[in-house]
Amino acid sequence: MISAPTSTEIANLFKNSDPDEVWPKVTEIVMRVNPAYDFSFSKATFDDVLRLFHGEYPGYCPIKTLYHNQSHTLDVFVCAVRLMHGVHLSGTHLSDRDMTMIMMAALMHDIGYAQLLGEDTGTGAQYTKSHVDRGIEFMRHYIVDRRFPPDFATTLEFAMHCTDPSVTISKINFPDERTRLLGQIVRTADFTGQMADRAYLEKLLFLYLEFEEAHFGSYQSLHDLLLKTCEFYEITRQQLDGELGGIYGKLTFHFKDIFGVENNYYLESIEKNIAYLSKITLLNEQKYLSMLKRGGIVEKAKSLIGPEKIR
Repeated sequence: MISAPTSTEIANLFKNSDPDEVWPKVTEIVMRVNPAYDFSFSKATFDDVLRLFHGEYPGYCPIKTLYHNQSHTLDVFVCAVRLMHGVHLSGTHLSDRDMTMIMMAALMHDIGYAQLLGEDTGTGAQYTKSHVDRGIEFMRHYIVDRRFPPDFATTLEFAMHCTDPSVTISKINFPDERTRLLGQIVRTADFTGQMADRAYLEKLLFLYLEFEEAHFGSYQSLHDLLLKTCEFYEITRQQLDGELGGIYGKLTFHFKDIFGVENNYYLESIEKNIAYLSKITLLNEQKYLSMLKRGGIVEKAKSLIGPEKIR
């Protein structure tokens, strides 16, 4: 009999910063769908994306963005794998190729922040508006260089395009409903994977820095970004339930299989984060920052933001 998860096990669901722990976690889930799944394409992509983050990929600098970093990508990657497992258990068959496309797209969805050698100005956050297109361009070259099946590129382009926040999914001319589903899964994982992170609220300070560098949005201060994140969640929830087809609900199938309980721990974590955010944004600067304690992120961000932008 499967036992309900402990509080530690629930917390560990969102600890995905160590690649050496993430890969075994992912393979165990995928093998629940197909024990004979061939990991060669997804593992090669996993390793190469890590190389890209570390500055070990030929022709590229390390990825320096503070919010859209390796941990963010791994959070989205793990969420995508859990989500596709839930979709499979709900009765929608996913082929091995489908799973490969989901995993590769999740891993490469933010590689557009990477800078070529010589592009050493800024952190890469200046590419906020164009990072998805830059990532797709990298992916197309990558498929050729790696001698992966050429037809991967078209499917991956649609899936990666779906992660562009400015894109309306319902307006994308998908070649078929299966490609639409893969895109919906990847975008859903991007939303839920990052917002369920236990340090999501602290990491918003890093996101603010990226937006400042990119001259993106009309945020008057850090406090303004935090306030508007509550509004962002309401809009995001409408997208999740609407054009993304409520796929996030399939996570309950995954957790029922793993823990024997019909909980959606991602949604629960997100709602706790947003409820806490709604509470602290009512406080003044000194008090709301003191309520954000995880990871030493606040002190690092404060040193980079400047007092005039924190209020």
